[in-house]
Amino acid sequence: MPTRRQFLATLGASVATASLARVLPAQQAMQGMNTGTANVPMDEARYRPVRLPSRGTGPSMSNTQRDALEHQIHCQCGCNLDVFTCRTTDFSCQVSPPMHHDVMALVEGGYSGQEIIGAFVNVYGERVLMEPEKRGFNLAGWFMPFVALGGGTALVIALLRRWRHAPPATEPEPVATLPVHATSDELERLDHLVRRDDA
Repeated sequence: MPTRRQFLATLGASVATASLARVLPAQQAMQGMNTGTANVPMDEARYRPVRLPSRGTGPSMSNTQRDALEHQIHCQCGCNLDVFTCRTTDFSCQVSPPMHHDVMALVEGGYSGQEIIGAFVNVYGERVLMEPEKRGFNLAGWFMPFVALGGGTALVIALLRRWRHAPPATEPEPVATLPVHATSDELERLDHLVRRDDA
Protein backbone atom coordinates (compact mmCIF):
# COMPACT_ATOMS: atom_id res chain seq x y z
CA MET A 1 0.00 0.00 0.00
CA PRO A 2 1.63 3.29 -1.11
CA THR A 3 2.07 5.99 1.46
CA ARG A 4 0.72 9.47 1.13
CA ARG A 5 4.23 10.80 0.38
CA GLN A 6 4.74 8.28 -2.46
CA PHE A 7 1.33 9.17 -3.92
CA LEU A 8 2.15 12.92 -3.90
CA ALA A 9 5.58 12.26 -5.45
CA THR A 10 3.99 10.22 -8.26
CA LEU A 11 1.33 12.88 -8.81
CA GLY A 12 3.98 15.64 -8.97
CA ALA A 13 6.07 13.68 -11.49
CA SER A 14 2.99 13.15 -13.70
CA VAL A 15 2.14 16.87 -13.64
CA ALA A 16 5.76 17.83 -14.47
CA THR A 17 5.85 15.37 -17.39
CA ALA A 18 2.57 16.70 -18.78
CA SER A 19 3.82 20.29 -18.47
CA LEU A 20 7.06 19.50 -20.33
CA ALA A 21 5.12 17.76 -23.07
CA ARG A 22 3.24 21.03 -23.65
CA VAL A 23 6.16 23.45 -23.26
CA LEU A 24 8.79 21.75 -25.46
CA PRO A 25 6.84 21.84 -28.77
CA ALA A 26 5.95 25.50 -28.13
CA GLN A 27 9.62 26.36 -27.51
CA GLN A 28 10.70 24.54 -30.67
CA ALA A 29 8.08 26.41 -32.69
CA MET A 30 9.28 29.74 -31.24
CA GLN A 31 12.90 28.89 -32.12
CA GLY A 32 11.80 28.17 -35.68
CA MET A 33 9.99 31.52 -35.83
CA ASN A 34 13.04 33.37 -34.53
CA THR A 35 15.21 31.94 -37.30
CA GLY A 36 12.68 32.66 -40.01
CA THR A 37 12.18 28.96 -40.85
CA ALA A 38 9.03 28.08 -38.92
CA ASN A 39 7.17 25.21 -40.61
CA VAL A 40 9.71 25.15 -43.45
CA PRO A 41 11.07 21.66 -44.03
CA MET A 42 14.79 21.60 -44.73
CA ASP A 43 15.49 19.62 -47.89
CA GLU A 44 19.21 18.90 -48.23
CA ALA A 45 18.57 17.46 -51.71
CA ARG A 46 17.94 21.01 -52.96
CA TYR A 47 21.65 21.78 -52.93
CA ARG A 48 23.49 21.46 -56.25
CA PRO A 49 27.22 22.11 -56.54
CA VAL A 50 28.24 25.24 -58.43
CA ARG A 51 31.81 24.76 -59.58
CA LEU A 52 34.07 26.35 -62.18
CA PRO A 53 37.80 25.69 -62.79
CA SER A 54 40.09 28.07 -60.95
CA ARG A 55 41.72 30.83 -62.99
CA GLY A 56 44.70 30.90 -60.66
CA THR A 57 44.56 34.69 -60.29
CA GLY A 58 43.69 34.73 -56.59
CA PRO A 59 40.61 36.10 -54.82
CA SER A 60 38.48 38.45 -56.92
CA MET A 61 36.96 40.35 -53.98
CA SER A 62 37.17 41.01 -50.25
CA ASN A 63 35.15 39.12 -47.63
CA THR A 64 32.81 42.12 -47.27
CA GLN A 65 32.15 42.16 -51.01
CA ARG A 66 31.61 38.39 -50.95
CA ASP A 67 29.05 38.75 -48.13
CA ALA A 68 27.25 41.46 -50.14
CA LEU A 69 27.20 39.08 -53.11
CA GLU A 70 25.65 36.34 -50.94
CA HIS A 71 22.80 38.75 -50.12
CA GLN A 72 21.83 38.50 -53.83
CA ILE A 73 21.67 34.67 -53.85
CA HIS A 74 18.50 32.99 -52.58
CA CYS A 75 19.11 30.02 -50.25
CA GLN A 76 17.49 26.89 -51.71
CA CYS A 77 16.59 25.24 -48.38
CA GLY A 78 12.98 26.36 -48.63
CA CYS A 79 13.25 29.56 -46.61
CA ASN A 80 12.83 33.09 -47.99
CA LEU A 81 16.30 34.25 -46.99
CA ASP A 82 19.49 34.94 -48.90
CA VAL A 83 22.51 32.68 -48.39
CA PHE A 84 24.33 35.08 -46.05
CA THR A 85 21.32 35.68 -43.76
CA CYS A 86 20.31 32.01 -43.72
CA ARG A 87 23.76 30.70 -42.83
CA THR A 88 24.31 33.32 -40.12
CA THR A 89 20.88 33.03 -38.45
CA ASP A 90 19.65 29.46 -39.03
CA PHE A 91 22.33 27.08 -37.82
CA SER A 92 20.15 24.04 -38.61
CA CYS A 93 20.13 24.80 -42.36
CA GLN A 94 22.03 22.20 -44.34
CA VAL A 95 21.89 24.07 -47.67
CA SER A 96 23.30 27.57 -47.07
CA PRO A 97 26.75 26.39 -45.80
CA PRO A 98 27.59 24.42 -48.98
CA MET A 99 26.24 27.27 -51.13
CA HIS A 100 28.51 29.62 -49.15
CA HIS A 101 31.48 27.31 -49.78
CA ASP A 102 30.71 27.36 -53.52
CA VAL A 103 30.71 31.19 -53.45
CA MET A 104 34.02 31.19 -51.55
CA ALA A 105 35.58 28.74 -54.03
CA LEU A 106 34.48 30.85 -56.99
CA VAL A 107 35.83 34.02 -55.35
CA GLU A 108 39.14 32.25 -54.67
CA GLY A 109 39.09 31.03 -58.29
CA GLY A 110 39.17 34.65 -59.49
CA TYR A 111 35.58 35.00 -60.76
CA SER A 112 33.78 38.35 -60.60
CA GLY A 113 30.48 38.88 -58.83
CA GLN A 114 28.51 38.85 -62.09
CA GLU A 115 30.22 35.63 -63.20
CA ILE A 116 29.44 33.98 -59.86
CA ILE A 117 25.77 35.04 -60.09
CA GLY A 118 25.70 33.69 -63.66
CA ALA A 119 27.17 30.35 -62.52
CA PHE A 120 24.45 29.99 -59.86
CA VAL A 121 21.73 30.90 -62.38
CA ASN A 122 23.12 28.25 -64.78
CA VAL A 123 22.77 25.58 -62.08
CA TYR A 124 19.56 26.63 -60.26
CA GLY A 125 17.79 28.89 -62.73
CA GLU A 126 16.54 32.41 -61.99
CA ARG A 127 14.86 31.27 -58.76
CA VAL A 128 18.30 31.51 -57.12
CA LEU A 129 18.19 35.31 -57.46
CA MET A 130 16.75 37.39 -54.63
CA GLU A 131 15.55 39.90 -57.28
CA PRO A 132 14.65 39.04 -60.88
CA GLU A 133 16.97 40.37 -63.55
CA LYS A 134 15.87 43.65 -65.14
CA ARG A 135 15.45 42.36 -68.68
CA GLY A 136 12.82 40.81 -70.90
CA PHE A 137 9.50 39.91 -69.28
CA ASN A 138 10.95 40.62 -65.82
CA LEU A 139 10.86 44.34 -66.65
CA ALA A 140 7.07 44.17 -66.33
CA GLY A 141 7.50 43.04 -62.73
CA TRP A 142 9.75 46.02 -62.04
CA PHE A 143 7.74 48.74 -63.77
CA MET A 144 4.08 47.64 -63.70
CA PRO A 145 3.48 48.72 -60.06
CA PHE A 146 4.72 52.24 -60.89
CA VAL A 147 2.69 52.37 -64.12
CA ALA A 148 -0.45 51.23 -62.27
CA LEU A 149 0.14 53.75 -59.48
CA GLY A 150 0.69 56.58 -61.97
CA GLY A 151 -2.40 55.61 -63.99
CA GLY A 152 -4.56 55.42 -60.88
CA THR A 153 -3.33 58.81 -59.68
CA ALA A 154 -4.05 60.40 -63.09
CA LEU A 155 -7.56 58.89 -63.10
CA VAL A 156 -8.35 60.24 -59.61
CA ILE A 157 -7.09 63.73 -60.55
CA ALA A 158 -9.18 63.72 -63.76
CA LEU A 159 -12.31 62.68 -61.86
CA LEU A 160 -11.78 65.33 -59.18
CA ARG A 161 -11.37 68.05 -61.84
CA ARG A 162 -14.46 66.87 -63.67
CA TRP A 163 -16.57 66.93 -60.50
CA ARG A 164 -15.22 70.34 -59.56
CA HIS A 165 -16.12 71.88 -62.92
CA ALA A 166 -19.50 70.14 -63.27
CA PRO A 167 -22.40 72.55 -63.93
CA PRO A 168 -24.51 73.31 -60.85
CA ALA A 169 -27.63 71.27 -60.38
CA THR A 170 -30.67 72.97 -61.89
CA GLU A 171 -33.65 73.89 -59.75
CA PRO A 172 -36.57 71.50 -60.16
CA GLU A 173 -39.46 72.94 -62.12
CA PRO A 174 -42.45 73.89 -59.94
CA VAL A 175 -45.42 71.59 -60.10
CA ALA A 176 -48.33 73.17 -61.93
CA THR A 177 -51.43 73.59 -59.80
CA LEU A 178 -54.58 72.26 -61.35
CA PRO A 179 -57.87 74.12 -61.03
CA VAL A 180 -60.30 72.67 -58.48
CA HIS A 181 -63.95 72.53 -59.50
CA ALA A 182 -65.80 72.13 -56.19
CA THR A 183 -68.30 74.09 -54.18
CA SER A 184 -67.47 75.54 -50.79
CA ASP A 185 -69.68 72.90 -49.11
CA GLU A 186 -67.77 70.11 -50.84
CA LEU A 187 -64.43 71.60 -49.84
CA GLU A 188 -65.62 71.99 -46.25
CA ARG A 189 -66.79 68.36 -46.12
CA LEU A 190 -63.45 67.20 -47.59
CA ASP A 191 -61.56 69.24 -45.03
CA HIS A 192 -63.72 67.76 -42.24
CA LEU A 193 -62.98 64.18 -43.46
CA VAL A 194 -59.24 64.83 -43.67
CA ARG A 195 -59.16 66.23 -40.13
CA ARG A 196 -61.15 63.27 -38.83
CA ASP A 197 -58.66 60.83 -40.42
CA ASP A 198 -55.74 62.72 -38.83
CA ALA A 199 -57.30 62.44 -35.35
